[in-house]
Amino acid sequence: PFRSEYPINPSWEIAKSLPEHLPPLRAKDPNSRYAVSIPPVRILVHPEPIRVSYKAVRELVPSFWGETYLGRKIDLVIHIGMAGPRPVYQIESRGHRTGYKAPDVDGKHLDELEGIRDEGWIWHDLPDELRTDLNMQDIWERWQQHSSNDVNLRISDDAGRYLCDFIYYSSLSTCYKQDKERKVVFFHVPADASETIIKQGQELAVNLIRAIVESEFGALLDKATWWGCGKHIPTVLDSIPEEEWCACEPRVERDGKEYPPMAKSPS
Repeated sequence: PFRSEYPINPSWEIAKSLPEHLPPLRAKDPNSRYAVSIPPVRILVHPEPIRVSYKAVRELVPSFWGETYLGRKIDLVIHIGMAGPRPVYQIESRGHRTGYKAPDVDGKHLDELEGIRDEGWIWHDLPDELRTDLNMQDIWERWQQHSSNDVNLRISDDAGRYLCDFIYYSSLSTCYKQDKERKVVFFHVPADASETIIKQGQELAVNLIRAIVESEFGALLDKATWWGCGKHIPTVLDSIPEEEWCACEPRVERDGKEYPPMAKSPS
């Protein structure tokens, strides 16, 4: 916790309560009609709450985007943090490089920790704002469809220029520097740590994960691939820009060039 009035940080209570795998939708669930067919999804939770410290965040975040994290390849990251007391749940669309004036839980200011921001600064020459590459509008719409009508779900453009914003930009910038797609989002939850609200936050977090995965796989369905014996793969796909090809694995090689795998069906 980083404020005395909030002795329990609900974001950690929500995160640690998440299941190890995304549960399947029940056939009788009214929201199942909105679902996209997706593969099994494993959920990895960082084993402890992340200290609300610029130094701790700076040192930890790059490990999420290595070759593996906790022995697994990471496809996307959701950061969860506490906002104010309003009963609003927000997904943040962008993070900021500068503007962090408030001290962290250790009383440290970012300028004090990092000194002069010359060419050796870790964020030197990076954009002052970075946005996620996830389709936020599509995710938000799917998230609403999977969630109760009485909760307030929003897309936000301002994560607050504190540690939530800082960890978000840290993830976004790590992907940017590694030339990776920025498959990351920040989920802001209310400061209420009551049992009822924690349970609601956990359900919404699961719904958000489902919405993101469905959005990503829904986008793949619109990408070009092939069907049949494979003899005419180059003829079919070489006339289509590669950015419009399906990015699925494993790839298929023809004449020294890699192509998407065969579609599951001809339609």
